[in-house]
Amino acid sequence: MKRVATAVAFSLLAFAGAFAVACGDERASTIEGLHGVKLVPPHAKSDFTLEDTQGQPFHFVNDTHGTVTLLYFGYTKCPDVCPLHLANIATALKQLEPADQAQVRVVFVTTDPNRDTPEVLRAWLDNFDKRFIGLRGTVDSVNAIQARFGLPPSTMEMMDPKAAGGVMGMYGMGHAAQVLAFSADDSLRTEYPSGFKVADWVNDLPRLARIR
Repeated sequence: MKRVATAVAFSLLAFAGAFAVACGDERASTIEGLHGVKLVPPHAKSDFTLEDTQGQPFHFVNDTHGTVTLLYFGYTKCPDVCPLHLANIATALKQLEPADQAQVRVVFVTTDPNRDTPEVLRAWLDNFDKRFIGLRGTVDSVNAIQARFGLPPSTMEMMDPKAAGGVMGMYGMGHAAQVLAFSADDSLRTEYPSGFKVADWVNDLPRLARIR
């Protein structure tokens, strides 16, 4: 009887080992299949708190725990990369199964709080997807958060009044162009500079959700 029990124990251990290897291989394959720029090793999710468009505090780590989180710093009057990124993500989400959509949080932090009031920010995000989360803080606090993620500070860039139709005080915001993507295990796993397409997001978002 003792020999039988020992044999069973060894069989269970062998099965557990094989299962762990298979799970490890599947996870590695999932990560390898990501189209985004992979961060090796991945980074921990750094915490911060800002106000959402309803005036409520949003605690980044707690309020996105266990989800695929896309973090992007930009502003509503951005003429190119900001709306393109959000439009591509919104289009990709519509192509995913509802269960995969539910796993994704898109967090947009404005770098232009003077013009991006809560109302302006909410209305702009709603043009893409009403589920997108908009956050606001002072310029200094947002730049400090960006520094934690290795991003350069946002800077105000004054426009030529003549180029702006003679309107004084027009300006743009220079800011980092990449979307930071956290997998479901709360790791900063990949980033997406400008140039990524809808098909890349369709491929990557479900994969990021499977990394736990």
